[in-house]
Amino acid sequence: MAHWAVETKSVSIRAACASFAISTTCYRYVAMLDAENAQIADSLAQLTETHRQWGFGLCFLHLRNVRKKRWNHKRVYRIYCDLELNLRIKPKKRLDRETPAPLAVPEAKK
Repeated sequence: MAHWAVETKSVSIRAACASFAISTTCYRYVAMLDAENAQIADSLAQLTETHRQWGFGLCFLHLRNVRKKRWNHKRVYRIYCDLELNLRIKPKKRLDRETPAPLAVPEAKK
């Protein structure tokens, strides 16, 4: 709405933002992350294809330390979950043990 007021009614940006109760920062904001999100998704898909046992932690460390990408870990994790690359957490195997023999009771001396 503020863009419309500035373009058609020749109102200043400051006045338009004040009338619509938004900040000038919000007015000037331009999202630039969509292309970079696709790049992150491609990198994660490629990594998990070559290293199937790697979870998010190893993938992120590889991107950060080896490929020198400075992406935010929360953002990378969000994309990782959106791609459904989460590994199933395997439960620990329980050993079946035999029931122990009852303890021997020592005889009391009289």
